[in-house]
Amino acid sequence: MRYCINCCIHLLPNDLHRQCFRCCEPNHNNQKCPVCKGENHIPLYTDSKQMKLLAVLEVRTDHSESWNGFFCLRRGKLCSLIFGLIIMTLVMASYILTGAKHGLLLIPSPFHYGAFTSNPSLMDNESLSDMKDHYQPSKMNISYVKDYPSIKLIIDTITSKIEFITRQRPDLEELRKQEPHMFSVIPNKFLPNSKNPCWYEEYRGNTTTDPYATNSYALYSKRFRTIFDYLRKVFWNHLYHYKDKHYRLRCLPHFYIVGQPKCGTTDLYDRLRLHPDVRFSAIKEPHWWTRKRFGIIRLRDGFHDRYPVEDYLDLFDLAAHQIQGVLQSEAAKEHGKMNNIIIGEASASTMWDNNAWIFFYDNSTEGEPPFLIQDFIHAFQPNAKLIIMLRDPVERLYSDYLYFASANKSAEDFHEKVAESLQLFENCMLDFSLRACVYNNTLNNAMPVRLQVGLYVVYLLDWLTVFDKDQILVLRLEDHASSVKYTMHMVFQFLDLGPLSEKQEALITKSPASNTRRPEDRSLGPMLPTTKAILRDFYKPFNTKLAQVLFDDAFLWKRT
Repeated sequence: MRYCINCCIHLLPNDLHRQCFRCCEPNHNNQKCPVCKGENHIPLYTDSKQMKLLAVLEVRTDHSESWNGFFCLRRGKLCSLIFGLIIMTLVMASYILTGAKHGLLLIPSPFHYGAFTSNPSLMDNESLSDMKDHYQPSKMNISYVKDYPSIKLIIDTITSKIEFITRQRPDLEELRKQEPHMFSVIPNKFLPNSKNPCWYEEYRGNTTTDPYATNSYALYSKRFRTIFDYLRKVFWNHLYHYKDKHYRLRCLPHFYIVGQPKCGTTDLYDRLRLHPDVRFSAIKEPHWWTRKRFGIIRLRDGFHDRYPVEDYLDLFDLAAHQIQGVLQSEAAKEHGKMNNIIIGEASASTMWDNNAWIFFYDNSTEGEPPFLIQDFIHAFQPNAKLIIMLRDPVERLYSDYLYFASANKSAEDFHEKVAESLQLFENCMLDFSLRACVYNNTLNNAMPVRLQVGLYVVYLLDWLTVFDKDQILVLRLEDHASSVKYTMHMVFQFLDLGPLSEKQEALITKSPASNTRRPEDRSLGPMLPTTKAILRDFYKPFNTKLAQVLFDDAFLWKRT
């Protein structure tokens, strides 16, 4: 019996064989079949017994090639098509990436500054490395080509929006509400016979207790474990016994090197710690005030457990042991000798990094942080001394880029990143205040280069709202590089350090410079002249204001 395979296959999905019209007849007429429509289709043979088509176990066609072969042929063509599309996509992607790298494509900025997220709980659930998702496509369509006039228009817009407005300083009670534990640990008075802020704290552990077992610095960083192993060995020898109780000496820094990064803070730190009366924290840059107390280890990794203030104080135990030795000496007890050892801390993020505020302080005013790092430092140490090392912000930014960029570093790449960052900053300034943009975590993480770190005067003015001007020493890296002896004398005088012998002074001032540019970065050469001109225009109004605040035109950086 002959059946039209086209008709039957057409009806198989619903198994509607009764509607097969003339297909079920022995003499199939393809001229009358509504499916075949007169075409010559392959007939299907079965035996003479009456049975449904689905029960047929063996079929054969009139032609030599099988129906399965037909499907295999179609599957092969489909695979070839998909493979061809993949190859074409890869070729196009390679072309786009290569063209963008060499400045051949005019690609509009993919970022546009959006509104601040006002709900910290929403921000907590996302990784800090995904902050660029808050930015929407720009309406400006500014390309990243080396077009000075186009970028100059962006800078002019930013300049027109600049306003240096004095911030409202929070009162002490507001600070207490934000950090009650910190205020319960640090007293409001310190030992009178110590130049450094120190106090005695009762230690409630026993001889089998590890005093640093829960210290987050020791737990999360392998390179600090050697330091804490030593502290464990000497800890019990430095406990003070009084009326059947054990006390340990706790200290905060007397002075802070607060900034800025890539401005010579490491070199200043290395020279200062050679002074016989200066001690530093066990770790050069604890970053506790700006990051660790909020649970930030690396910004890209999101939040971890917050480091309590006790972990920070542990970092000064080595210095505290030496101060305690002076305080408990017989000569000091008899003559009331003042301890002259002072402790310093050199986290270069302290001056500028307030990125974490939006996750913890939700009572902001138009996107500006209600509390800054200096508010809390001043609450505990109103007499603290601060050292700031600055350099030409244009050169600082390029040095910062060379140090932190991991791949594809070049003057051209730097130029493109500067152009993108300027547009992002402009988009923010169109809607928010200067301070809101400078301290905004979302914007700062989206910018490919850290433009905001070079806005020195914005940070300095905010520090001057809580500290007196004579408590802050501002230095220039350019002066330090030309005369180390001169700048170190300024620092010694500022910190009221005693005189040095010629040998001690030579050791401090004639040591080779620290943390200089790496040879592989030097081989990249300077930034493009166009990039330098753009950055000079951008930083000019901020440098002008800085020179006015400090009454020193050297901070205009006209000759560098």
